[in-house]
Amino acid sequence: MGSKQIAQETFDDAVQENITEFEMEPEEAVREAVQQFESQGVDLSNIVKAVRQPAAENGQRQKHQILLTLDALGTAVAGSNLAEVAEQLEAFSEQCRQQLAFRSLAGQQGAYPVVFSACQLASGDRATLLKAFSTLAALLDGQPDLLDPAGQDLLLRSLREAGEDAELSLALLRCLRQACLKHEHNRQDLVRGGVLPLLTGAILQHGHHPEVVRAAAAALRVMTFDDDIRVPFGHAHDHAKMIVLENDGLRVLIQAAKAFTGNSGVLSELCATLSRLSVRNEFCQEIVDLGGLNLMVSLLADCIDHPEVVRQVLSALRAVAGNDEVKDAIVGAGATDLIVLAISHHLGNPQICEQGCAALCMLALRKPENCHIIMEGGGALAALQAMKAHPREVAVQKQACMLIRNLVSRSRDFSQPILEMGAENLITEARAAHKDCDDVAKAALRDLGCKVELRELWTGQKGSLAQ
Repeated sequence: MGSKQIAQETFDDAVQENITEFEMEPEEAVREAVQQFESQGVDLSNIVKAVRQPAAENGQRQKHQILLTLDALGTAVAGSNLAEVAEQLEAFSEQCRQQLAFRSLAGQQGAYPVVFSACQLASGDRATLLKAFSTLAALLDGQPDLLDPAGQDLLLRSLREAGEDAELSLALLRCLRQACLKHEHNRQDLVRGGVLPLLTGAILQHGHHPEVVRAAAAALRVMTFDDDIRVPFGHAHDHAKMIVLENDGLRVLIQAAKAFTGNSGVLSELCATLSRLSVRNEFCQEIVDLGGLNLMVSLLADCIDHPEVVRQVLSALRAVAGNDEVKDAIVGAGATDLIVLAISHHLGNPQICEQGCAALCMLALRKPENCHIIMEGGGALAALQAMKAHPREVAVQKQACMLIRNLVSRSRDFSQPILEMGAENLITEARAAHKDCDDVAKAALRDLGCKVELRELWTGQKGSLAQ
């Protein structure tokens, strides 16, 4: 995608020129304008690709539909007409959800203050308030910069006051999640404002409401992201520690999971959040002690046909296996056979193959006894089958190579059986196809006993370094 940007007005003028100068039909004019700008490397993701209404008789330019709806909403808010506000919120929210370009244009034209005012105006009317926060969540999707300190305070205060109102809590949780995706400053401000106990509290308060639990877990998980490229470093690790140590996050999530054993959507979200919290050795052990490992193994067995649950459970197992003692507990619980089964069952799914190989790779690391169990369970063969099924997926190739290396690095007896499965050709192909695989593939081939050309990356020549 191109990195150049243009204004909506520039695009609209190009479309209008195609219609008036070249007598194109509206749809053709839009297509031609899109091709013209994309050929110049322009990013049109934030541009509304539609024909603007022709100018009025007085020469005044007409607006795109979403801006007309925004004007109507602004008028209703200014007149404190709650019935009209509710109607326009619904229309505006629906248009915002259609595509990023619509809400981006609205955001540039002052939509946030209008929606914020609607939230304040509707404070005494629950039905309208629900629509207002739902609209705010839609507007913030992909543009969290819009949220200001007053908006942060409003969200925190409203969530505190929501109490047992599950629907209102859900709308607020969705706002918080959108506000924090790829926005480190919002995350830090909201954490300082006390959002973490509100999120764990929402899970406890609405423990039998699946959508609220799912949304709260998703919001907690976003607090542990380091996805904002505008800041040199974030507080992801600190936030994860605060969730666990100050808000008993592991217990809250594991207890919540036990109430939704039949809901794959909630379970996958809870597992994804648990894996983000496994940032310290003792946290991994605590997950086991709280029954989290048994829960994951049961989930893997019971939900083997649900790819999203399988992927998230594998990711969580990979994360907690960072603790060497937990590795033994995972193997002792019979998880290795289930991981191999998951890879084989979902061989066409590259994400599951990647996470499955990564989990086995962690279990094999520094553990020769575990390597024997993985080999006996068909782990090496499953990894090689994954490599064969996904030759273009660098992540799958990399994790499979690392698993093979871990299996043979302390157990040379496995080299011959793995080579007989066709490992050398597959690893050599991965090395040739993916530059990122070169180091791990070379290490795997070396430990398998294959001939590998070792090249000096840097050599000293007359007091300087030459590559």
